[in-house]
Amino acid sequence: MDASNERDWRYLLAEMVAIAAVPGRVVVDVRNLDFMGCCAYAALAREAERCRRRGVTLCLVSQDPIVARIVAACGLRWLLPMYPTIDAALGVKEE
Repeated sequence: MDASNERDWRYLLAEMVAIAAVPGRVVVDVRNLDFMGCCAYAALAREAERCRRRGVTLCLVSQDPIVARIVAACGLRWLLPMYPTIDAALGVKEE
């Protein structure tokens, strides 16, 4: 996810947030992305804030340590909770 597809990324995030049930969660799984540019994190932060104002939590699913470091370095841990799996993000107990 970089500047070449930023517009599509922002559009998809905004669409997901717009249809999220309140209270609820929007889960964004980025485990299969090879790269996330600064614009991707900015869009996630913007939509996470929009979610928060509506009573929705935007959750990020990633096991990549660099994603966690960037979220932390940007001061976004409080806004973008991260989980290792979709089930964990949804609060589903894994057996």
